[in-house]
Amino acid sequence: MFPTFIYIDMMTEYKQCIIVRADLKLSRGKLAVQVAHAAVSAAEAADASSRRAWKESGQKKIVLQVKNLSELYELKMDVEAAGLPAALITDAGLTEVPPGTVTALGIGPARSDQLDAITGELHLV
Repeated sequence: MFPTFIYIDMMTEYKQCIIVRADLKLSRGKLAVQVAHAAVSAAEAADASSRRAWKESGQKKIVLQVKNLSELYELKMDVEAAGLPAALITDAGLTEVPPGTVTALGIGPARSDQLDAITGELHLV
């Protein structure tokens, strides 16, 4: 048996996009925790070669916002249609928001051009 090699194009940029809901008006600490949940969960959903390429290129992340839950769900549908790894984050409701509140969407790691095609019009947090 020959070893299996995974080719990673180091010229291709990989990143993650974390999308949060602006309407929730989360405190900075709560926002940071939701972003962290989304980053870890989405990374776990990605395939090994994308995770490796992303890690080897510095684990780039960008945090963006949508206005409300409906925009977040619309974005999630676009991400799923594109076949990108994603994780929707639902809060336990122990602090600032009611239990079951959807707070964030983690997307990727994936190629930057794929993510930009879906998230390119969103604003930074």
